[in-house]
Amino acid sequence: MKALVLTGGSGRNLVPFSATRPKSMCVVAGGSLLKRMLGHLRQAGVTDAIIVLGPNGSRISEAFGSGEDLGIKLTYVTQREPGIANAIRAARERFNPGEYLILAYGDVVTSENPFFQLLQSFNAFKGPVATVGLPGPPTGRYGNVYLSGTRITRIVEKPTSSNLGNYVLAGIFILPSEVFTHVDRAEGDMVRVFNRLLETTGIDASLWEQGWIDVESPWDILAANRMVMDTWDQAHIASAATIEGNVALHGPVRIEAGAVIKSGAVLVGPCYIGRDCYVGNNSLLRNYTSLGARSIVGYGVELKNCVLFGNSDVGRLSFVGDSVIGESVDLGSGTVTINENLDHSPITVEIRGEAIETELVKIGSFIGDEVKIGVGNKLAAGAVIPAGTIIPHDATVGAKRS
Repeated sequence: MKALVLTGGSGRNLVPFSATRPKSMCVVAGGSLLKRMLGHLRQAGVTDAIIVLGPNGSRISEAFGSGEDLGIKLTYVTQREPGIANAIRAARERFNPGEYLILAYGDVVTSENPFFQLLQSFNAFKGPVATVGLPGPPTGRYGNVYLSGTRITRIVEKPTSSNLGNYVLAGIFILPSEVFTHVDRAEGDMVRVFNRLLETTGIDASLWEQGWIDVESPWDILAANRMVMDTWDQAHIASAATIEGNVALHGPVRIEAGAVIKSGAVLVGPCYIGRDCYVGNNSLLRNYTSLGARSIVGYGVELKNCVLFGNSDVGRLSFVGDSVIGESVDLGSGTVTINENLDHSPITVEIRGEAIETELVKIGSFIGDEVKIGVGNKLAAGAVIPAGTIIPHDATVGAKRS
C-alpha cells in the first residue's frame, strides 16, 4: 500500500518558522516532523510514498531526495491551490482505481508509531479507517468524530463548544481510491468528502489513545518535543562524540557523533545534542532541550525546554528557556529570554497581528531563521522575531554623553 503525505499547508499560525519552511520541516527531538513520519511509515512496512508539496516545498525534496537514505521510495507532486482537497487531487494520477492508500497529514506528531495499529484495524475491518484520538484543549481546532461502536457516524469540522464529540480526527487514514472522485464532487470541502464516504463505504475508527499533536502554533513545537522525549527511557552516546572529564549526565541524554561536551557541563535528560554540536564549559542543558546539528553553546549558558533547529550560536552566559530557535541564529552573549509574567498569568503571543491567549504560563521566544541578536539583549515573554531580523547590541560603549 502506498502512502500519500500532505505537506503543502501554509502554516499561517506557525510564524516565524513557516515563513522559510513547510510546517512538516519544523524540528522536534532532533528530527523534522516529516522525517519522523516517514520513519514510522517505513517501520510499518510502507515502501512507497507520494509527498504533496506546497510553498517552500523544495526544502523537502532537497532534504529527502529519492528517499534512499530512509529506505522508502519518495516521489513528489505540487499542489497549485490551497486546501487539503486540492492537495489530494494533485496526486490522483499516482494511484490506480480500486486500490487503497494511506493518507497522512505531514504536520502530525505522535508519541509512538500509529501506522501499525492503523494497518491492523484496516485488516480487521476490510474497509476505510480513520485514526481518531482523544481531544485536548481546545477541541474546536479539529474535526470532531461521533461513533457507534467502531463505526464513525458523523464528522463535524471545528465545531462550537456546544457541539463537541468525544474524539477527533488525528490526520491519518486508510481510504479507497474513490476519495478522488468524492474530492472532485465536493468542491474542496473535506467534510463533504468524509461524509460521502460515510454514506457509501463507511469509515471505521482506529482509536489512538497515546500522544498526538497537530502542530499549528509555535508553542505546539515545544509540546511535541516534550511528548516525544517523554518516550525515551535510555541514554545514547555516539562513540564518535567527545565528552571531557567532569561532565555530569543525568537521565536519557542522547548525544550524536561529532558532538563535543566541555568540562563542567551538566546535561539533564531527556535532552538531545545533535551531530557536530559544541557545548561549552560549565553550561547547563536542562530537560527537554533539543540542540540541532552544528549548534554552538558558549560558556555558562543555561538552556531549558527549548528547541534549536540547528546551525545556531548561543553566546556565553545566555539563558534560553521555553523557546524555539530557527536555523542559523546568532544569539549574542548575555541574551536572556524572559519566559513568564511576574504575576504568573498566562502569556499572550501576537501571531499575524492577532493577540492569542496561549493558556500557558511559561513561554519564552520564537525566533526565525538567520536572526542576529546582539550582546546583552532581553526578549519579552512570547516574543516572535521574524526571520532575518537584526537586533543591535545593548551597549553604551562609545555613546555620546549629554
